[in-house]
Amino acid sequence: MALRRFGLPLLGFAAALLLWQAGVTALEKDTPIAAAFAPLEAGRALVQMLQGPDIWRDIGLSLRRVGYGLLAAALIGIPLGVLVGSSKRFAAAAMPLFQLLRMVSPLSWMPLAVMTLGVGDAPVYFLLAFAAVWPILLNTATGVARLDPNWLLLARSLSATRAETVLRVVLPGITADILTGVRLAIGIIWIVLVPAEMLGVSAGLGYFILDARDRLAYNELMAAIVLIGVLGFALDWLARAAHARWLHTGR
Repeated sequence: MALRRFGLPLLGFAAALLLWQAGVTALEKDTPIAAAFAPLEAGRALVQMLQGPDIWRDIGLSLRRVGYGLLAAALIGIPLGVLVGSSKRFAAAAMPLFQLLRMVSPLSWMPLAVMTLGVGDAPVYFLLAFAAVWPILLNTATGVARLDPNWLLLARSLSATRAETVLRVVLPGITADILTGVRLAIGIIWIVLVPAEMLGVSAGLGYFILDARDRLAYNELMAAIVLIGVLGFALDWLARAAHARWLHTGR
């Protein structure tokens, strides 16, 4: 059991490191600068970066942007998902539009976001929220559609208002679906975050990558890529843990 839980993942990471080093070694023959991207160089740079305050500031700002973008997506996606799942007319009118917008890459909105919202955090929040709203909306709608109709009939028989039905019956009944949407949204947001932070902001992990490239600090650039992967993995693990906890104790 321990081998399956820890040994096999470690083996996978070890194999990836070997392939990483092999790729760098192969590239070094024609591109000597590739040596700066080696695992050992990236590891040394990562340790050095973590000892200073700058990278922690960038991590904090990126996580804050993720939090705000996810919150905005939830505030928009959950109510719309409830409407889609509970009203066939609204679903027929709105879902084609939602599906069309969902297929537009969030990054394609970059020029419009800057033109309308200016530079700074505002366009980043918009892009992250736009990317994250769709999985939350669709999973919420799916959860509402799968609710046991007897629950709703019982609420009506007890003279519950529509607001009471939504707050005390619908939302508790679809929490697992909402958490699934949030987990998917976190993954999408984390992917969109880095290019979004290359958009007129002066701090954050995306900005750090651009800055490291401009400074020709390729070992730090590679270290930042590894750090982004580790942080994204941690966020996904937290989302999975919250979902699993709800499934075991929330119902």
